[in-house]
Order: sequence, then C-alpha cells, then structure tokens
Amino acid sequence: MKNTLKFLGIAILGGIISLTLFKMFFEQEKNITIVNENPAIPALRTGLAAAAVDFTEAAEMTVNAVVHVKTSMQTTGPQYSNPLEELFFGSPRNRAPRTVTGSGSGVIITENGYIITNNHVIDKAQKILVTLNDNREYEAEVIGTDRATDIALLKIKEKGLPFLSFFNSDEVRLGEWVLAVGNPYNLTSTVTAGIVSAKGRNINIIPDQTAIESFIQTDAAVNPGNSGGALVNVNGDLVGINTAISSQSGSFVGYSFAVPSNIVKKVVEDMMEFGLVQRAYLGVNISDISTQMMDELDLPQKNGVYVSGILDNGAAGDAGIKRGDIIVKVNNREVKRTSELQEAIGRQRPGDKVTVGVIRKGKLQEFEVQLRNKQGELTPIVTDKIEGVALLGATFKELDAATKKKMGVTNGVSVSSLIDGKLKRAGVTEGFVILKINNQRVNTPDEVSKIVNGLSPGDGLLIQGIHANGKSDYFAFGM
Repeated sequence: MKNTLKFLGIAILGGIISLTLFKMFFEQEKNITIVNENPAIPALRTGLAAAAVDFTEAAEMTVNAVVHVKTSMQTTGPQYSNPLEELFFGSPRNRAPRTVTGSGSGVIITENGYIITNNHVIDKAQKILVTLNDNREYEAEVIGTDRATDIALLKIKEKGLPFLSFFNSDEVRLGEWVLAVGNPYNLTSTVTAGIVSAKGRNINIIPDQTAIESFIQTDAAVNPGNSGGALVNVNGDLVGINTAISSQSGSFVGYSFAVPSNIVKKVVEDMMEFGLVQRAYLGVNISDISTQMMDELDLPQKNGVYVSGILDNGAAGDAGIKRGDIIVKVNNREVKRTSELQEAIGRQRPGDKVTVGVIRKGKLQEFEVQLRNKQGELTPIVTDKIEGVALLGATFKELDAATKKKMGVTNGVSVSSLIDGKLKRAGVTEGFVILKINNQRVNTPDEVSKIVNGLSPGDGLLIQGIHANGKSDYFAFGM
C-alpha cells in the first residue's frame, strides 16, 4: 500500500512538473511566433510595392518601335602608289572595290516612318537598310544629320508604324528605372534594365568643336550595335537615344550614355521643318569652375559656369554679360556646369530670347539675351531657300598657274574656307583641290556652283581631287 501511494505521488509530481514545463516552453513558444509574424506584414507590403515596377508592357511597346539599321559603303582603298602593294594586289585603278558594312539601332518616332539614330551609325554610308521588329526591310533616306549631338534622322516609305513618344528629359530623376532597347552584336530586340546614374554628363566623345554633350548616364547594359536605340522609362516613353559606353575594351563595363530626349526632339524638329539644325549661340567662352580657379580668381562659389571671354558682336556681349560673370541660370533653370549650359542653349533657335542669370560681384543679375546663329543672324536658315552649293559649307578659289604647276594639275579649284556643311562632314579639309565633280572637270567657283545647283535633293555627289601633300582622294555623299 505504501509503495502504491509512493508511486502515485511520484506520478502526480511528474504530471505537475510536465504541465509546468509545457506552460513555460510550448505556450511561450506560441506567443513568440505570433509576435514575430506581425512585423512580417509591412515587409510583405514593401515587397509588393517593388514588384509593381513592371517592365513587360514598356519592353513590348519599345521593341516594336526600335529598328535594326544596317549600312554599307564601297571603297577602293588607298589612292597613293605603293610598288610592293601593287605587286600583290594590282594597281589602285584595277583593284576591285570592297564593301564595308556596319550596323546599329534606330527609333521610330512617327507612324509614317521617321526614324532617329546616331550620326556615327550612318556616317558616310552609301546605302542604309532598316529592318523592323517583324522582319520587314526598307531602304532608308537620310533627312538630316547633326555631328554636334550625334543625331541623324532617317525616313522610310511606310505608314501605320508603331512609334515612341518623347518624354520631358528634365523630369527624369536619379535612381529612376530605365530600359535600353537595341540590337547589340546583331542580336535584335534586346532589352536591358538599369537606373539613371547621373545627368548632364560630359565625356568628350563627340568629335566636333560645337559638340553638345549633356548625357543621361545609366547602368543599363549597352554594347556595340545599341547605338541609336531607345532609352525609355517604365511607361515606354522615350527619354534618350543610346549613344556611347564608357569602356576600354569596347564592351559594356557598367556605364552607358544617352542623348536626352529634349535635345533629340529639338534637333529632329529642326531637320523636319528647315532641313538642317538651327544652332543658337550665346557668344561666350566658358569653363567649369575648379577649386584652383576659386582661389586664384577669388570666386564666390563653385557651382555655375565661368565666362572667360566675350565674343565680338556676340549675343551675350550685346546684352550686357561681361567677362568674369558666373552664369547660374537660363530661363529659371539652374546651371551648375558647362554641359548644362550647352544643353540649355542647344534647345534654342537663333532669334529666341532667353533670360540668363549671372553672379557679378556676389549679386545675382539677369539679362535678356537674343540668341544668334554662327553667322550672327537672328532668322532661321531654310535649305529650300539656299542654293545647293551653300549646303557644301565652303568657299572656293580658282587655281593660279603657279599652283597648278606645283601640284602637277591642269585644272581645279581650291577649298579656301569651311564651315559646318556637307564637305566638312565628309572629311574635306581647307586647301583640298577639287579636280572633278560627278566626273566633270572644274576650273572656276562658278563651274562648281553650276554643277551643284543643278542637283536635286537626294542626288549623289562625287568629288575627286588632291590634297596639299599630293595625295589623291575622293568623297561621295548625297545632297
């Protein structure tokens, strides 16, 4: 009996201990689990918000409006005499021409076939083929080119095409998601994603004295073949034209650069309306402000653009802007560096008035400036009102007898000066002697004018001649 009571007491005690341990551990564990679940609810909502950034609609919309641009040109190689080379390949006259091809991307911006690409994609091309996303192929016409922004405008004969709408690139924000769409390495309809890393970036890549570089920098992967393709936001709106990468290898290593849509829009509108870009000039020499300049010139601030010189009869000088001023605003838009000032002025046309804010002696002053073109004129130049020879952008001089004897020629005219025009873009330099135009010998500037002015838009022009060093050369392009 005692043993029975003993075992019963032990059992009861064990039950009490077990119940106590259950209360201490298992029920407490249950409470801890409930407490841990509550914070997970906001985390789940945050995840859903991130997932709401959906690229599919923008990607599908964009690939149908981005085209593959293929170029070709024929070249006969060097025109100088090389006995060793002629031994193996024959003389230049008898050598068969070879075809050089290239490729890039383009963006349809109207339903009737206007297409934007980079100037460097189609530069010097004799034939341009455009392939749509559905594999339809067209030969494209060059409407206009602009070396200063590296933008070109093409046209194909088709209607009802999908196209992209321009977005105000001023409203693009750092950290915003963007998509790059193009044809890298001939891989058509390639889409990559990234964020906007910087704005107003100048990387000194456009080889033109009047270059406007104020790129949108992104980390979306861009490779050779992407040039001329679209940079779009998550709504599928065009925010830029992909133009360059920062790389020593030639392939993407983390950063790419696009011409902002506001610059692109202005350039193509000029080409459509006037036939060429209406470039406005402020008439100043400018530089970014360094820490050393602040110390040496006792400048009050680093943000802004330093006016290091005023051009004679320039728009800024006539408006009252002086050397030593610091430009900080254009039309109430803040300007911190030269690239931003160039972009702000680059959107304007000759004759436009802008309000320029400068810091002078520590105080903000504003000046109304009426911009001019390079020739100092206020009115736009329209190509159909200009004789064809003016589009060449050159003046010519008849050769005298001594020069003919020295160069070993019996005819020709010399290119005495050049401005931005078709000859300069083709690579002609001052001093080049033109012997033939479209296989017709020329002896005077009037003969040049007669031949060129007799051409129609779209006609080809073949210029043959000789450089000052005696090397023969030729240049071919369309009017």
